[in-house]
Amino acid sequence: MYNKKHFSKRYLFILAVVLIALILVVLAASLKEERDLNPVEKVAKDTITIVLKVVSAPFNFIQDRAEEMMEKNDLYEKYKKLKNKEEQVDSVISQNENLQNEIDKLKETLDLNTVLSDKVYLNATVISRNIGYWYDEITIDKGSKNGIEKGMAVVTPKGLIGQITKVSNYSSTVKLLSNENMSDKISVKIKVEEGYVYGLISKYDSKTNTYTVEGISENVDILKGANVVTTGMGTNFPSGLMVGKVKRVTTDNFDLSKVVEVEASVDFDDLDYVTVLKRKTE
Repeated sequence: MYNKKHFSKRYLFILAVVLIALILVVLAASLKEERDLNPVEKVAKDTITIVLKVVSAPFNFIQDRAEEMMEKNDLYEKYKKLKNKEEQVDSVISQNENLQNEIDKLKETLDLNTVLSDKVYLNATVISRNIGYWYDEITIDKGSKNGIEKGMAVVTPKGLIGQITKVSNYSSTVKLLSNENMSDKISVKIKVEEGYVYGLISKYDSKTNTYTVEGISENVDILKGANVVTTGMGTNFPSGLMVGKVKRVTTDNFDLSKVVEVEASVDFDDLDYVTVLKRKTE
C-alpha cells in the first residue's frame, strides 16, 4: 500500500524549496543591479534555476508531445484531402479519355460524310448489341421516322459493316458482315495492276477478322495489301465501299480459282457510331 506519510514529507519538502526560491527571488529583486552576487546568492540563484528546469521539464515534454500529435493529425488530414483529389483527378482523366475517344469517332464520321458526298447519309448511334450474338447484329437509334428503310447499307469511317434488316419507327436492326452464317454473298472487286477482278464474300472468321472471297477465275496476280471494295452489283450496297485489304491468296481444292483471304477494314468489336447510306435516286 502507498505510504501517505512519505508522500506528505515529500510534498512539504517541495513546498519549502518553492518558498525559499520565492524569497530569494524577492531578495534578489530588491538588491541593486550594480552589486556583485556573493557566494550564497550565486548558489541560491543556481539552485532556483535547476529547480525551475526540473519542475518545468514534464510540462515542456507534454506540450511538445501534444504539438507533435497535432502536427501529425494535421498532416494526416492534408494527406486524406490530397488522396481524395488524386482519385478525383484519375476519374476526370478517365472521363476525358472517353470523351476524346467519342469526339475522334464523331470527327471520323463527319469526314466520311464529306467523302460520300454523292450519297444520302444518316448518322446513327449504336444503342444495343446482343452479347450472345455479338457478331450477328446491332441496333441503332434511327428508324422509319428518320427515313431508314430495309436493305440500306451501313458503314463506319473504316468501311462497310452491314445492312438494315428490320425497321421500326425509332430504331433499326443492322445485320453485320461479321455474321458467320451470312446467307447473301456480297459481290466485291479487288484492285489489280490492270483494273479489277471480281469475286464473292462467302464467309467471315471472327478469330482472325477476315473474309473469304471466292470465285476469282482470272489468271492474274493479286498483291497482298490490295484494296477490296463493293461492286454495287447484286446487292443493295453501293459501289466502292471499303471492305478490307488482301491478306493472303490461295487456290481452291481443284486448283481452278483463287481463294482470297481479306482482312476486314472494320473493327467489329468497336462500333459506337455508324452511317446509313442510300442512293440519291431512292
